[in-house]
Amino acid sequence: MPQRKSAKEDLRKNLKRRKRNLLVKEEIKKVIKSFKKAVESNERESAKKLLNNVYKVLDKACSKKIIHKNKANRQKSRLAKILNKPLQKPIENKEQQPTSPLNP
Repeated sequence: MPQRKSAKEDLRKNLKRRKRNLLVKEEIKKVIKSFKKAVESNERESAKKLLNNVYKVLDKACSKKIIHKNKANRQKSRLAKILNKPLQKPIENKEQQPTSPLNP
């Protein structure tokens, strides 16, 4: 435990900041999880709206210096890639699938 008055004040400030930062990080995780669920269930329109919400939360956290700007940009890029990936239909018969692009 801190002994000096200024160190005690710093400890109180750090605890408040830590609590606030953890709440923001939990919010980030929550919106990303809801976005991924929407993508998995093929709800493209709601996923687009949720992606905008994810961008908003990440940008706010970045501006408050809770997360680094490069981390925010990296997460936004990866999530946009997930949304823009085309829907893949499962292949029913393996004989129809070519073995390689050179040998059809």
